[in-house]
Amino acid sequence: MDFEARKVIEALRSGIPSRTIGAYFGGARIELLAEISQWLSDKTGGGKVLTASYGEGKTHLLNTVFNIAQRKNMAVSMLTLSKETPFSNLYQVYSKIAQNTYLPNREQPGFEHLIGRLNTSDMNALLLFAAKELQTDKLYYLLKAYGNTDNTDVQFSLLADLQGDFIAINQLKKVYREIFAEKVVLSNNFVKSKHIWDYFEFVNKLIALSGLNGWVILFDEAENIGRLGRKSRFSAYSNMAKFLNAEDNSIHSIFTMTNNYATQVIDGKDERRYLAESENTDKEAIEQVIGSIEAAEELIPLTEDEFMKVMTRIIDFHARAFEWTPIIDAGELCDTILSQGYYQHLRTKIRVTIEYLDQLYQFGDVSTITAGKLDQETYEEEIPLPDEL
Repeated sequence: MDFEARKVIEALRSGIPSRTIGAYFGGARIELLAEISQWLSDKTGGGKVLTASYGEGKTHLLNTVFNIAQRKNMAVSMLTLSKETPFSNLYQVYSKIAQNTYLPNREQPGFEHLIGRLNTSDMNALLLFAAKELQTDKLYYLLKAYGNTDNTDVQFSLLADLQGDFIAINQLKKVYREIFAEKVVLSNNFVKSKHIWDYFEFVNKLIALSGLNGWVILFDEAENIGRLGRKSRFSAYSNMAKFLNAEDNSIHSIFTMTNNYATQVIDGKDERRYLAESENTDKEAIEQVIGSIEAAEELIPLTEDEFMKVMTRIIDFHARAFEWTPIIDAGELCDTILSQGYYQHLRTKIRVTIEYLDQLYQFGDVSTITAGKLDQETYEEEIPLPDEL
């Protein structure tokens, strides 16, 4: 049995995208992927917003971009936004990103080992960056302490801080004093809700000094921002602006969301009117993000030729997975699937293809296959936090 082929078929059957699927099925939307690939190579930085209807391949596209970026020797982080990872709290987002950052040619996530690989010159450059270029100098003291202790427990706690398990300032001061017999004198007290962007800039500098070609951060299901309360949504838009307008040209980010976000959230919840009436100090950045969402490029459904190529690959993988030779007219099956209006979404078309092959494999014939219409995505707000009441 070809276990790799079986893994691919079962992943497609379940509708769960993966980097493996992205590697084998990256042949669709060639023009868009070529554009993204060039953008990563040009190192123009900043971010993009892409939209599509549910089940039309947004997550699959991100997984394909993941593989493209890794081949370009870039660090890649991929995160699905959710109620547990609200984009209004960037320090929570950072913690999740730190746990889901992959370096080229490494199966396990994490970037903390890069510090141990820095030579003296690069370590000094990172220390100088942490002392002079960030909003606070907390990371300077943390990095200096890490590089001058052999206590593995202390090193572990300091590395854990870089991964989002933030060490208390008093604990950092205590560690630093024990190592250097000096007091920590912060130029600006670190507050994670205000200064977390320091960590993104620090990690990005670490990645660059390690010889990688940049950092790609992929945010899936960004439509979940629409379920936050209004005040939290505005905070989330402010945070999006940091990525979309990142000044460092080695940070690239992509947000994907459903294509009804603009009508259901921006228009439906009258975002601009409430923004104008609010006392938010970041109105210009929020307005830019709202405009970026409205102008986002939409993933159009695959052409018949593109879907034919995908379906042919599925047939090949199914044959390898179950060790059989399908006797099938691929063109006729493609026409049948594309002619049915209720097979509207790409995910449904793929599942129908696999169901067809399953029945043909098991029974030698295919009975009727039907698919119901998917519900439209809605954005009911979560119970507001106390500061939103």
